[in-house]
Amino acid sequence: MLIPAARRQSRRTAFPRALFRAALASSVALFAVAAQAQDAAAPASGDSSSLDLEEIIVTGTARAEGIRKLDASFAITSIDPEDIAQTAPKSTADLFKLTPGVWVESSGGESGANVFVRGFPTAGDAEFTTVQLNSSPIFPPSTLSFLENSTLFRLDETIERVEGLRGGPNPVFSNGQPGVTFNFIEKKGGKDPEGLIKLTGSDYGTKRLDVVYGGPISEDWFVSVGGFYRETDGIRDTEFPSDRGGQFSANVTHVMDNGEVNFYGRRTKDKNAWLLPIPLIAEADGGIREFPGFDAGTGTYHSNDIRLATLEVTRGSGAGGPGTIRRDLSDGRGIDLYLTGGSVELDLGNDWEFSGRYNYLAGDANTMGVVPVAPPVTAAAYLANRLAGANGDAAVVGAAGGPATTGSFTFAGSGAALTDLNQQVMELGWWSVEKELESFTTDLRLSKTFGSNTVTVGVYIADYSSKDLWYLGNNQLVTAESNSRRLDLALNNGVRASRGGFVGAPFFDVNASYNGQNIAGVLADEWQVTDTLRIDGGLRLEKATVDATLENVTFGVDLDDNPLTLHNNGAAILNGTFREIDYDKTELSWTVGANLALTDEMGVFARVNHGVKFPQFDNLRDGATNIQEVDQYELGYKADIGYAAVFATAFYNDFKGLPFQRFVNGQNVVDIGTSRAYGVEVELVVEPVENLQLALTGTFQDAEFKKLFSGGQDRSGNQISRQPPVSVRFTPSYEVPLAWGSVRFFGTVTYVDDRFSDPENLQVLPSYTKYDAGFAVDVGENLTFQIVGDNLTDKLALTEGNPRVIGSGVSDGVVLARPILGRSVEASVSYRF
Repeated sequence: MLIPAARRQSRRTAFPRALFRAALASSVALFAVAAQAQDAAAPASGDSSSLDLEEIIVTGTARAEGIRKLDASFAITSIDPEDIAQTAPKSTADLFKLTPGVWVESSGGESGANVFVRGFPTAGDAEFTTVQLNSSPIFPPSTLSFLENSTLFRLDETIERVEGLRGGPNPVFSNGQPGVTFNFIEKKGGKDPEGLIKLTGSDYGTKRLDVVYGGPISEDWFVSVGGFYRETDGIRDTEFPSDRGGQFSANVTHVMDNGEVNFYGRRTKDKNAWLLPIPLIAEADGGIREFPGFDAGTGTYHSNDIRLATLEVTRGSGAGGPGTIRRDLSDGRGIDLYLTGGSVELDLGNDWEFSGRYNYLAGDANTMGVVPVAPPVTAAAYLANRLAGANGDAAVVGAAGGPATTGSFTFAGSGAALTDLNQQVMELGWWSVEKELESFTTDLRLSKTFGSNTVTVGVYIADYSSKDLWYLGNNQLVTAESNSRRLDLALNNGVRASRGGFVGAPFFDVNASYNGQNIAGVLADEWQVTDTLRIDGGLRLEKATVDATLENVTFGVDLDDNPLTLHNNGAAILNGTFREIDYDKTELSWTVGANLALTDEMGVFARVNHGVKFPQFDNLRDGATNIQEVDQYELGYKADIGYAAVFATAFYNDFKGLPFQRFVNGQNVVDIGTSRAYGVEVELVVEPVENLQLALTGTFQDAEFKKLFSGGQDRSGNQISRQPPVSVRFTPSYEVPLAWGSVRFFGTVTYVDDRFSDPENLQVLPSYTKYDAGFAVDVGENLTFQIVGDNLTDKLALTEGNPRVIGSGVSDGVVLARPILGRSVEASVSYRF
C-alpha cells in the first residue's frame, strides 16, 4: 500500500495528465468522425441511440415545462427504468455510477455512501450531492455528519426516470448546491390502467417484493401507488437481518385545461447495516490480500455476539443500569421518514407562466455502528500494550494487589477462556448517533415571454432542523475475524480492564438542536437569439441563517470515580451547560450558458458559473464558518446520428474553502483547503448492427490541492483524495428477438485508476477492473425474468482506507480499508399488467 515518494509523484502528475490529453485527443477525433458521418445512412434498425437527446429534461431549467436535452446548455444524464433494471443497484448511490463526472463509494451498504463530483475536494460523505424527488430537494443540506442525501432515499419501481445534472445552472436553482443534482421523477397515473409486480431474490438471502399501479380515478384525476418490502442479512452476513424494511408511495395528479396539479407522499421505514473498513494485508508491491479469518468480499464485524450493547455514557441512571443506554446494532444506519409534497404548473395566458413546488420531510435517521479503531494485533501484543500503560492505565502504577504483571482473556458471551494468545484482536468503537430531522422547502417561479426572451423571477425558501444525540467511542475488544466475538480482559492485580467486552467510554458526545433557514431570490433569462443559438443566464441572491443550542462536554471523566475500573475512565460526558450558535450570511451565485445547434442532430455548448456552499450545522459546531466557493467552466459537445450518440463535456473548476473534518485519534480535526481540477466526461452509445448496443461512460480528470495544510504539513500539489484520475464503464448488450418474446444479454466492465484515500497521499487505493453480467428474458409483453451477477470474479478492490487515521495506517503490513462487495447473484421475475 505504501508507494515511494517518487513513484507517487509520477502517478499523481505525469500519468493522469498524459492520460487526460490522450482522452481529450481521442474525444475530439471521435467527435470529428461523428460530424462527418452525420449524414451517413444508419444501420437497418434505424433506431435512435439510448442517450435519447430528444428527451425533455426538467432538472436545472428555469421553467417547469423543461427543455429538450439536445438544446440544453449543460451536462445532464438521463437514466431510464431499463438502465435501472439492468444495473440492479444495491443502493440509491449505486445508481449514481451511471453518471460520468461522479465517483461513488457505495461499499458502505444501502446507506452512508461517499459521493464525489468533478474533482471537488471532500473528505467523504456527499458534500456536493443533492437528491431531489419530483424536482424538490428531499433535505436541503446535501450532507451533515452521519447523513448524506442518498441515505434518505430508497429506490423502487415507482420511479419513472432519474436525471443527473453536473455543474451547469445548479448554483442558481433548487437549493443552489453547485455540484451534482440527482432528480428522481415518480411515475404518474395515466388514462390506461397499468401496473407491475416484481419478486427479487439473491444468493445472499434477499426476499423482496415491489408493486406499482397507476391509472385514472376520473376523467381528469390520476393516481399511481406502489412500494416495496425486503429483508436480507446482506452480502456481508451480519448473522441477523441487517437490511430490513419497506416503503409506500402515492402520487395523485389533476389535469386542467391550463395546467396540472400534483400531490405525492412517501412513508419509508428501513434499517441497514453500516459497513466500514476491515483488516487487510498490504503487500510490498502495493497489492492487497485478505487478512486471515476475514473474507474481504463477505466478511463483517457484525455478529449476534456484538449486536446488543449497553453503553456507559453518564454518571446518571439509565435503562441498562446507572449511567447506561441500550442499543441494537440491527438498527444500523436506517431511516424512519415521512415525505410529502406537491406542485402546480399553470399557463396564465398572455405569455405568463407560473410554477410552484413544495415538500415536507419529518422523521429519524439514526446510525448504530461499530467503527474500527486500529489494525489488529495478537492478544499477546494487546496485553503487553495495556500493561505498558499505552492507554494511561492505572494498572501499571499499582492497585490493592500491586502493579499488574499479566492478564487473561475470556469470551464475554460464553465465559470460555481464550488460550491462544496468537489470536488477532482489535478494538471497535460502538458508535450511537441519533438524528431527528424536519424540513420544509418551497420553490415558486413566475415567467413572462417578451418576443425571443423569457424572464423568470423566483423565490426559494427552506426551513430545516436536526436534533442530534451522539455517543462516539465506547471501544469494545473483539476477535479480528468475520462475525467478531467480544473479549474481556482481567489483570492479575484485580483491576477491572473491561465490561462485557467494553474497554473504553465515549470520547466525543453531542447533544444539539440545530435550525437553519435559507431564503433565495432568483432572476433568470432565456434568450433565443436565432433558430440555432440560445443563451441563458441566472442570478441567485441567498441568505442563510442558522441558530443552534449545544450542550457542552467535559472530557477525561471517570464515570464511577474508581480509577481501577479502566473501561470507564477518561470519558467525555454532557455536562448540563449550554452554548449557542448564531450565523447569518448572504451570498451571490450566478451562471451564464450558451447552446449552438450545428444541425438538427448535433450541438455544442459553453457555460461558466460561480457557486457557493454555506457552512452547515457540523461545520459551525466546530468553528468552521468559512463559505466554500467554486468557479466552473464547461465546454460540451453532443450528437445523435441514429446509430451513434455522444455527450461529452470538458470542465475546469477552481475551488476555495473546503473544511476537511475528521475524527483522528479521538480528536476532531478540521483543515481548510483549495483545489483545482480539469477533465472530460464522456457518454457514448454505438449501435453498429441491429440489436447490438455498445455503451461507454468515462471520466478523465486531473485534480489536485492548490493549498492544503493537513497533519501539520503542506499538502499542496497532492492529488485530491478518494477520486480516481480515470474511471470507465463499458456496457455491451445484445437482444435476440424470438417468436414468443426476446432475450437480452448485457454486461459491464468497470476500470478504476489508482487513488489516494487521504489528502496526505499516503494511503494508496490500487486500480482495479470489475466485471458484471446478466440476461433478461421477456415472455410476451407481460412477463420478464432477469438474472444479474455482480463482481463475477470476486475482485478484491478498495474504495476507502481509514479516514480516521492520518498517514499510511500500516501496522506490520496490516491495514484497515473498505473493499467493494464480493461476488453476488440477484434474480427477479416481473409481471406487467
